[in-house]
Amino acid sequence: MNIWIDSKNKNRYDSNRTLGKDVLNMDFQEYELLLDLAETKNITRTAERLGYSQPGASHILKKIEEELGFPVIFREKYGVTLTPAAELLLPTMRELMRIQERLEQTIYSIKGLEYGKMTIGAYSSVSIHLLPMILREFKELHPNLIIDIREGGAENILSWIDSNEIDFAFISRPYARTMDFFSYGKDPLVAVLPEGYALDHKRNFPMESFEGQPFILSADGNDFDIHNALECSGITPKYNYSVLDDHTILSMVENKLGLSILTQLICTGYHYKVECIPVDPPYYRDMGIGMKSYKKLSPAAKSFVDFAIARIPKIWNEVLGEL
Repeated sequence: MNIWIDSKNKNRYDSNRTLGKDVLNMDFQEYELLLDLAETKNITRTAERLGYSQPGASHILKKIEEELGFPVIFREKYGVTLTPAAELLLPTMRELMRIQERLEQTIYSIKGLEYGKMTIGAYSSVSIHLLPMILREFKELHPNLIIDIREGGAENILSWIDSNEIDFAFISRPYARTMDFFSYGKDPLVAVLPEGYALDHKRNFPMESFEGQPFILSADGNDFDIHNALECSGITPKYNYSVLDDHTILSMVENKLGLSILTQLICTGYHYKVECIPVDPPYYRDMGIGMKSYKKLSPAAKSFVDFAIARIPKIWNEVLGEL
C-alpha cells in the first residue's frame, strides 16, 4: 500500500485505493458545497450561503476527501483553493446538478406542480429595464418557481452557458451563433454626447462625425455590435479610453472626456448630463434569448422562455417606443 501526505492539509491518503461504492455514494449536497467553495474560496462564507455551520461544512469536506481518496482543498492564509484534482471534477458536478434539477422539474411537471428552479443570464441593461416587468407577471402565474439572475457581459454569459451554470440568457444575436436563439427586438445604437455638444443634426448623428474625435470605447469583446458599426462605417475615432462598465462611459462623456456609442436601452432611465441621439446610418443590436438547446430546457425554463418571447414585444415598445 502506498500512503502519501498532503503537506498543506496534513492528511494521509491511500494512492492505491480503489474507487467504488464510496465515490458513487457522493450526494448532491457534497457537489453543491464543492461548487460553491470554488466560487467563494472561503469555508465560512460557503457555509453561510448554504445554511450550514462552519464545522458542518468542514465535516462535509472531510467526508468528500475520504470518499474520493484525495484532497480537494488547500488551506491558505486567507481562505482555501481547490486542488487541481478537485477542479477537474467541477464540470461533471455542474452537469449532474443540472440533470438533477431537470429530473425534479420533470417530476413536478408530471404531477401538475409548478415547482422548480432556473438560472438566467443577462446584460445589466436588460436586468434593469426589461426583466423586472417580465418576472413580475411570470411569478404571478408561477409563484413557487425559484429564479436566479446572473448579470454580466457577453464573455461572462457565453462562459456560463458553456459550463451549464445558466439555463439561458438575454443576449445579442452575434454571440448566439452556435445556440438556439429567439429574437425579440432591435435596440438602436445611439451617439452619446456631452450635454450642449454642438450639433448640426438634432435628430441623428452622422457616423462620420466620430472621425478623429476623442472616443470612449466599449472594451473589445464586450459589445460586438458597437465595434462592428464603427468598422462597417470605416470610422476611426481617436480612442482615448477603453471601458467595460456602461455607467462609467456615461459619466466620462458627461465630464467631456470624449464621445461614445451605446444602445438606447442602456441609456434609458439614467440621469447623466448627456445627449443620446440615434446614429446615421442606423445600426441596431438584435436582442433575443439564447440557449444551448431549447428542446433540452427544463419544463420551468422552457415555460419562462415561451412566456418572455410572447410578452416582451409589448414591454419592449413601452420601454423604447416603436422602433
